[in-house]
Amino acid sequence: MSSKSSAALASATAPNDLAAYWMPFTANRAFKRAPRMVVGAKDMHYFTADGRKIIDGAAGMWCSNAGHNRDAITAAITKQAETLDYAPPFQFGHPQAFELASRIAALAPKGLDHVFFCNSGSEAADTALKIALAYHNVRGEGARSRLIGRERGYHGVGFGGTAVGGIVNNRRLFGNLLTGVDHLASTYNREQQAFTKGEPEWGAHLADELERLVGLHGANTIAAVIVEPMAGSTGVLPAPKGYLQRLRAICDKHGILLIFDEVITGYGRLGFAFAAERYGVTPDILTFAKGITNGAVPMGGVLVRDAIHDAFMTGPEHVVELFHGYTYSAHPLACAAGLATLDVYREEGLFERARKLEPVLADAVMTLKDAPNVLDIRTVGLTAAIDLAPKGAPGIRGTEALNASFFEHDVMLRAVGDTLALTPPLIISEAQIGEIIDKVGKVIRTVA
Repeated sequence: MSSKSSAALASATAPNDLAAYWMPFTANRAFKRAPRMVVGAKDMHYFTADGRKIIDGAAGMWCSNAGHNRDAITAAITKQAETLDYAPPFQFGHPQAFELASRIAALAPKGLDHVFFCNSGSEAADTALKIALAYHNVRGEGARSRLIGRERGYHGVGFGGTAVGGIVNNRRLFGNLLTGVDHLASTYNREQQAFTKGEPEWGAHLADELERLVGLHGANTIAAVIVEPMAGSTGVLPAPKGYLQRLRAICDKHGILLIFDEVITGYGRLGFAFAAERYGVTPDILTFAKGITNGAVPMGGVLVRDAIHDAFMTGPEHVVELFHGYTYSAHPLACAAGLATLDVYREEGLFERARKLEPVLADAVMTLKDAPNVLDIRTVGLTAAIDLAPKGAPGIRGTEALNASFFEHDVMLRAVGDTLALTPPLIISEAQIGEIIDKVGKVIRTVA
């Protein structure tokens, strides 16, 4: 970026007051003392007002899988805004919504042929849970009202997603949330799994915890189990080998719906359109968001099996089948962005590219295993996490690393407590992988 362009961006975008904006999942007071501010982006980089290039090791927030400001995507959004800016999704439709739903279903595992649109991963999780509960009701099994999540799971910030989620800090301030919720054990055990590339050998047996919950509550009270194929927001916890297959078998045995939260893993992160394909396990319901529009316009959604959709399509045709939805479901601009994004993924072979680069990233990040304070490194797909030893109170070293990465080493990463997560755009080159790992190594030594 030229100095002239940087000056123009700075004058156009530099805020003169930071007080009004209450930032999400952010230490607001610390941020406003030393703002990590970006004013532009292109491909693999963000730009600061003073003209620095920050290489993006986080794909924004797991979402800009094709890199930033891709011309085809921005052009599609612009054209759509000039043609149809908004259409009501209740009782009316527009062509792009139906086209995008068909494209998404075509990428999904066989049998997941119906898409319900929303606007975020949080809305997708709550939508999936409501569909699961409603499905059992319309089939005359309304007693199936219990929902099962997993410790260290993240399913957004709605009441349902927070309730089935298993990250303590996300739950502690909000009371009882939903009743009738239980949790499987986390799949992570550092003693058994440390410094694993890909899916750990140890841990498939942890799926059997669902049998214990069935014995405790009764199968006829359990509606659904929701898990991430890779728990991302908690710090990259890949599913152990055989774990998801075992969970699928137990759900089938007891008539329990299996929901995959693929908000992070969807659209190439693990080398396939969906992680379900990587693992050969088809859930009953699958959520997506983030990568569907490359992060350019908010969108989320839920894919459901034909049998679930068809169970609602009974009764008089003039009656609403599912009393659920959002003002901005299938927003025209989001649909345009989604269609263009899927074109980019296909034309550039980005899912296949992620598979090819998976071992390159894994080998590179494992070179940091002997760096100061590194306790564990985990990799799967085009994703990695580095656990650092706490420095006094939990999160201090992670915060210091976040600041050092941005201000001193020109790399953007995710800090989850004292875990550094690397989730770069799928367009990354081998040289850029090396650049990011080199910079992260310097960050780790900076905060040693």
